Formats: sequence, C-alpha cells, structure tokens
Amino acid sequence: MEKVRINNRYLILISFAAAMGGFLFGYDWVVIGGAKPFYEVYFSIGNIPWLQGWAMSSAILGCLIGVAMSGSLSDKYGRKALLMTASLIFILAGIGTGAVNSIEWFVFFRIVGGIGIGLASNISPMYISEISPSSVRGKFVSFYQLAIVLGILSAQIINWLIAKPFIEGEDILSSWNGQMGWRYMFWAGTIPALLFFLLVFFIPESPRWLASKLKYDKAYDIFAKIRDSEYAKNQLREIEETLSLTANNVPFKHLFQGKLAKIVLIGVLIAVLQQWCGINVIFNYAQEIFSGAGYNVSDMLFNIVITGVVNVIFTFVGMYTVDKLGRRSLMLIGTSGLAFIYLLLGAGYFFHLGGIPMLILVVVAIACYAMTLAPVTWVVISEIFPTRIRAMAMAVSTFALWAACFVLTYTFPLLHNLLGSYGTFWLYGIICLGGFFFIKMNLPETKGKTLEEIEKEIIG
Repeated sequence: MEKVRINNRYLILISFAAAMGGFLFGYDWVVIGGAKPFYEVYFSIGNIPWLQGWAMSSAILGCLIGVAMSGSLSDKYGRKALLMTASLIFILAGIGTGAVNSIEWFVFFRIVGGIGIGLASNISPMYISEISPSSVRGKFVSFYQLAIVLGILSAQIINWLIAKPFIEGEDILSSWNGQMGWRYMFWAGTIPALLFFLLVFFIPESPRWLASKLKYDKAYDIFAKIRDSEYAKNQLREIEETLSLTANNVPFKHLFQGKLAKIVLIGVLIAVLQQWCGINVIFNYAQEIFSGAGYNVSDMLFNIVITGVVNVIFTFVGMYTVDKLGRRSLMLIGTSGLAFIYLLLGAGYFFHLGGIPMLILVVVAIACYAMTLAPVTWVVISEIFPTRIRAMAMAVSTFALWAACFVLTYTFPLLHNLLGSYGTFWLYGIICLGGFFFIKMNLPETKGKTLEEIEKEIIG
C-alpha cells in the first residue's frame, strides 16, 4: 500500500515548512481584529466607517497584488523562491505596521503584509499539493489550513494577553494598550516570519515544477526520497505524458476557452464561496459581533480565543475526513450546515438574544466551516487544474478568493448598518444555500486520484 511506503517524516517536514506561509497568513490576517479597538482610537477613526473598513480591508489589496504576481513568477523562478520572498515580506510588514504613527503608513504596511499573504496563499498549498502522493494529498494540503488556524489562534491569544491589563472603562488613548500594546501585537508576528525564512532553506523545489522545466534528474531524486524509485519513475512518466498534451507556453486566455473554462469557473466560484460564506467577518469584526451580543471588550477578546481553539480542533476533523469522505461531501455538509446556523444566528440577533446562546451559535458556525469549506477549498483549487496551467489557474482562483474577501470585509460595516446583524447573517445564509446547489451540480470528486489522473479526467 502507498501509505506504508511513503516517507512520512520527510513529507511532514517539508509540508510543515511550506505551511508556515499559512501560519503567517492566519496571524497577519487576524491580529488586526484584536488591535482594532486600540489603533482606531489612536488614529482617531472610530467614527469614520469608510476609513475603518479601509484600514481593515487594505491588506486585501496587497493580497490581490501578491496573487497576481505569484502565478507567472512561480512558473519562472520556482515555488521555493516565492516562498522565501513571502517570508521576507512578512518580516518587513510586521516591523513596519507596529512602528507607524499615521493611518496612511499603517495602511501602507498592511498592503505590504497583504502581498506576503497573497504569495503564500497561492504558492504554499500548490507546493504541498505538488509534492504529496495522491492517497494523502488531501491530508497534507490540509496542513496549510491547519497552519492558518494555528496562526489565527496564536494572534488571538497574543492579542488577549497583551490587552489583558486593559481595565474596562479606562481611557483607551491614554492607556498603554492605546499607545503601545497594539504595536506589540503586530511586532510579535516577526518571530514566526523569521522562522519561516530559515525553514525555506531546507526544503526542496517542487519536483513537478522541476519536471516542467525538464530537470528530470532532480525531480526523480525528490520523488524517490518521498517514497521510492518505482514511485519516482511512475510520477515522471505520468508528468511527461500530461506535459506532452499541452504546449510549453500556455497563453493566459486559454484558461477561459474550451474545456478548461468550466473547471476554472468551478475553481473561481468555490474560492469566492469560501469567503462569501461570511465566517471571516467573525474574526475581523469580532468587536461588533460580540458587542452586539452583549459582551464588553475584555470578554470579547477572550471569546475570540475560544473561537480560535474550536477552529483548530475542527480543522483536525477536516484533515482526518477529507481523504475519507471526499472533497465534494464535505463541501455539501459545510454549505448546508452554515446556511442553517446563520438562520438561527440571525434569529438570535433579531429577537435580541445575547450571552452564551449567541456564543454557542458562533462557535458551531466556526466548527462547521473549519472542518469543511476552510480546508477543502484549498485542497480542491490546488488539485483540479492541469499541471501546465496549475500556477496560473490557481492564481486566478486565489485572486478571486481575495477579491471576494475584500468585498466581504469592506461591505460588512455597511451591511451591518443597513441590514442589522440579523439581516447580514441571513444574507450570508442565502449565499451558502446557493453554494450548496452549485457544488452539488458541478464539483467532481477528486479524492484518491493523482494530479495527472484528475487532469486526464477533466480535460479528456
């Protein structure tokens, strides 16, 4: 059996190193939520909704830039070089964001950090997908999502510990948290960024990228180390066959023509759905969501830690089931489950419920997302595209994901004011329901198949 012969220790090591991009993605993405009550007062933007939304969503502009560059650059220079670049950007952004004294420079360094997120969110899962044997690919690509939620939890715990000395009712601007505490929240992210930079030195280049550049000897050595020489020969033979089906240089426009167009559309819409299902607003706008349920700042930060722990626990559930139940089944469970939970959550806000019942509903929603849409989306968009166009097609899907995230993050304060908490979550529920029917009709099952088998099945 393939599972017995895989060099799991080696595969875990290089997957862990690559997944550090996901850890920093999660940390950088969520740390701003805990800093929000303090930096908004420091920069005097607490009563300017559009500027609040811009400060929160500006990183996504950087994500779009990073993703837009990642496809062509990773095809040209390799996956490893782009991972190293992302680590350096995370270091720069962490130092810069905590050092600024104006909202303009704050936004600038958030955009810089977003570029790092964009690079990592495209390259890390693609790299892991390209090195992993088919029988365990779902589990190992899910390492990336596990790293994201561990990064999220780390940011939540650090935010809570730093803000813990804050006394409820204390003047925020004159407090230590209002002047310095929020800065340390961002600076703390430079430590894992430095670790990421060091770890990338010890991982190999993607063997599938090497093979696409006709460096078969190097690709063979890596495949052989992952499993054995017979596996390496079989992988290279399949890669050579699939590469021969396509020209060396595939024009970008070909992604939207013929048989490729449908599968690219599926990847794009699944990526958009992962964001428009609405879970990320719980992390980014926890202050509004939990205060609407009757919690103060200290309790809000502690509740965020609770949601982070649940996020990690149920990500393990998703990792365990993704290669057993399959990608399609988990996506259907996630979309239908979230639609139902949002119906209840919206009703809770409509009838002015508060406290523990609302916290439980939020936690259940995060649990549902963590074991389904969160990890499975990255698995699906990293494996459904043909080898020759994988970097470009995944970049398109990831670009769509971050564009959707920008819309979600920027519009939440506006929707919250227009529709109220209940109307906003009911809207997200309708989107999830639409996603359920789209997946049921269009998403093929890919578990247990090699990337080359998937390619042959999709494009014929």
